[in-house]
Amino acid sequence: MSRVDLMIGGRDYAVACSPGEEEHVRMLGRIIEEKMDALPGTTNQSEVRSMLFASLLLADELHELRQQVDQGAPRCDPATAERLETLAARLEQLAASVEDLI
Repeated sequence: MSRVDLMIGGRDYAVACSPGEEEHVRMLGRIIEEKMDALPGTTNQSEVRSMLFASLLLADELHELRQQVDQGAPRCDPATAERLETLAARLEQLAASVEDLI
């Protein structure tokens, strides 16, 4: 098991991942950080609440992509689909970690 240190919302997180997945997890952390930075008016919110809003925005994007696929939009290539599934799984893991902090 490997470990990746992420900085999200000004706080350090140690995240376990499979060997070889370190850069992928770092990329996911950067996506979450970008979402948090893009949220207006969250500077007065708790860290957990900011992470929740960022997670909701990412989940909404994933939901819209799934709807497009279900409605017959051109399918993405298998590699992209796999990365989206991996992202969804990591988001669920991160959400569970945040819930454990509450």
